[in-house]
Amino acid sequence: MFSGMEELEKKFADISERISDPDIIADTDKWRSLMKEHGEIAPIIEKYNEYKAAVRASEEAKLLLEENDEELRILAKEELAHSNAETERLATELKLLLVPKDPNDDKNVIMEIRGGAGGDEANIFAGDLFRMYSRYAESKHWKTEIVSANESDAGGYREISFMVIGKGAYSRLKYESGVHRVQRVPTTESGGRIHTSTVTVAVLPEVEAVDVKLDMNDCKFDVFRASGNGGQCVNTTDSAVRLTHIPTGIVISCQDEKSQLKNKDKALKVLMSKLYDLEQQKQHDEIASERKSQIGRGNRNERIRTYNFPQGRLTDHRVGLTLYRLESIVNGDLDEVTDTLITADRAEKLAN
Repeated sequence: MFSGMEELEKKFADISERISDPDIIADTDKWRSLMKEHGEIAPIIEKYNEYKAAVRASEEAKLLLEENDEELRILAKEELAHSNAETERLATELKLLLVPKDPNDDKNVIMEIRGGAGGDEANIFAGDLFRMYSRYAESKHWKTEIVSANESDAGGYREISFMVIGKGAYSRLKYESGVHRVQRVPTTESGGRIHTSTVTVAVLPEVEAVDVKLDMNDCKFDVFRASGNGGQCVNTTDSAVRLTHIPTGIVISCQDEKSQLKNKDKALKVLMSKLYDLEQQKQHDEIASERKSQIGRGNRNERIRTYNFPQGRLTDHRVGLTLYRLESIVNGDLDEVTDTLITADRAEKLAN
């Protein structure tokens, strides 16, 4: 079942030896790379050792079943049942560990929320989603930084772009990409009618320069005077930055920082993530043409979730999950939803 495990054990032993080599330790980048690889393989080897121990216990119990002692055979039968159950459980856990990990899972996240169909109510709900993700990030001890925001006169945002900084942020937020539908009575609705509005969410992993080939000659920078909330420098200095990537036409504005350099740095980070995402989307489309993926980042126009306020109901359409505790979810309690999506994603990967 685990035919490649012996090779992985040899590799782990080799890495364990090399990370203690003084010459390797002196090369900081090489040592860190090996330590990271060691840390990724260690849980797999540990689980494989548990699995082999359970298999040995089963084999020993089978031998005892051949003994003449009736009492010993009874004990052996009980031990065999226990060992077989342990072997099955550990095999499942080991398979999950062997599922290829998304290389972006530990990265920070750039999220973009835009009001869609529904006018003011869509913009208001975009603000609600931003608050939901901010509170969820806070519960995980992640940091949130706004990149740019276009506020709506009625409240909320026409669009808002922000970073979520913290280990594992992408692993839990990547499933939020898609169209979020809200059904509720708007505060402006005097007749009490339920309106349906939509908001689009995009989730991009923050990428390093080594992940993306970016020619700075393809980038055009414009500076302008910031507007809105931002402190004393707003409307007094040209600190805001507009970055245009000429080949793709991607335009990014950043005015959250008082420093022009910091805004430029943030805009470049967003651009690199967008370029990386374009390439990932191409790969996703190629795969999707061969096999429809149930979970994952999916297409930007996919309706993934409905928030029905009159019924206090949230439904995630990808996994058929329905929960009747909408208030706590929009206040940032997303773990049950996210855990269900992660489990379904792993099950699909195992099946494939």
